Amino acid sequence: MKPKIITHCLVKNEERFVWYAIKSVLPFVDRIMVWDTGSSDKTIDLIKSIKSSKISLKEVGEVDQDTFTSMRQQMLDATPKDFTWVMILDGDEVWPKDSIKEVTGFAKQHPDYDSIVVRTNNLVGDIYHRLPESVGKYTLVGDTGHLALRFMNLKTIPGLNTQRPHGQQGYFDKQGTLVQDRNPKKIKFIDVYYHHATHLVRSSSHQLDKQVIKRGFKLKYDLGRKVNKFQIPEVFFSKKPKIVPTVTQKASLFFWIKSGVLTPLRFVKRIFFNKKQGY
Repeated sequence: MKPKIITHCLVKNEERFVWYAIKSVLPFVDRIMVWDTGSSDKTIDLIKSIKSSKISLKEVGEVDQDTFTSMRQQMLDATPKDFTWVMILDGDEVWPKDSIKEVTGFAKQHPDYDSIVVRTNNLVGDIYHRLPESVGKYTLVGDTGHLALRFMNLKTIPGLNTQRPHGQQGYFDKQGTLVQDRNPKKIKFIDVYYHHATHLVRSSSHQLDKQVIKRGFKLKYDLGRKVNKFQIPEVFFSKKPKIVPTVTQKASLFFWIKSGVLTPLRFVKRIFFNKKQGY
């Protein structure tokens, strides 16, 4: 049987990016489980506007720092046994076509691997600028940077489960070993990027973002670096329903002025204070 990929998407107040996130991966995966944890913006309507039998939407109610993790576990428990791979997709993660095509192609051709790691463009200001690679603090596959483990094999990782509160949450095997700490020969690093809008406004306003646990402090002012134009997801410029927000505007002059003041201070802080992984 050909390996199948299921996507887990746990969301709340993702109005600006959720439509793009789902649409960017939809042609390349076999099913998308979207669970909403109490959105008060247009997130639900935007998801429903995507007409596809691949998408199953469930409204599960509010979560806190601990029940967020248990909700991830419930998604694993609800995943049908005929799927080989689970892909984690947040509502602010948007993939270029070539990137998702390459990664899902590898996954379907190599069902013997445990997991797949890729790079992220952590956006600042707009979809055209990212934090420098040197700022990334995640250590995976022997490298440190803006890295993310986004695909895990449900067949080769025994007892895949999720533990720890939101912010330090991770995926483990039944022995309690983090997936990224398992056999390095079974972890595939693919040098492609996806867009991660974690430092932008993700709902219709920053006030609605503050309703989501641990999101209120994520909005970041930083001069950043220009994103390679070939890494910008095409879906941002595709035809879309009127309900879908346009996110292709460039950052305001106010953003660049404030970033010009704060970026040097943040650079000094990064030198003298080594931030741990997680948040």
